[in-house]
Amino acid sequence: MHHNLSGLRKEYSVQDLSEEKVNPSPVVQFRHWFDEAVNAAVNEPTAMTLATADPEGHPSARIVLLKDFSAEGLSFYSNYESKKGQQLTHNPNAALVFFWPELERQVRLEGKVNILPSGESDSYFSTRPYESKIGAWASRQSSELSSRESLKNKVDEFTSRFKDQTIPRPPFWGGYRFVPHLIEFWQGRPGRLHDRIQYRLQDNKWNISRLSP
Repeated sequence: MHHNLSGLRKEYSVQDLSEEKVNPSPVVQFRHWFDEAVNAAVNEPTAMTLATADPEGHPSARIVLLKDFSAEGLSFYSNYESKKGQQLTHNPNAALVFFWPELERQVRLEGKVNILPSGESDSYFSTRPYESKIGAWASRQSSELSSRESLKNKVDEFTSRFKDQTIPRPPFWGGYRFVPHLIEFWQGRPGRLHDRIQYRLQDNKWNISRLSP
């Protein structure tokens, strides 16, 4: 059945964005926008679409959660043996997108992904809720699962195994740091004439330009 969605339209008119308004540092600019998203009670402000590709160039994307950001990059955590983990092993080039519809904003990033040092992954894992720690051991992320019951059995197995113990971080689970070389800030505007301000890293300097909507 064909569904014509051409009538679904939204007019963007909340704010504007100019070269004069943005901070010279994209990290500071991102922090400003991220804080505004949190203060505006945006639903899941840390949710970001991570796009990766396999060795043949076939892309895939999924939502992951931002856990830290600084001048060094943006950090998230996952199973190293998952589909995204395997793809990043063969091709570290990736892209991220944040979408904050309440503010009519998105941030798009391109860059490379590196595995975090084990100490950082250990520190973060220690802060996770008990159930999440057990889940990290029980789930062989992205692999085929015969049934929900088989997953529950794995949870029971590791719950018993680590009873009355400190649960260690699985060797196949840990953190990644996304290091961008391009960051674009998008602000919705009326008539689809959106504001797009791009930072591109060249010779260790961030150059700022405006893009056509």
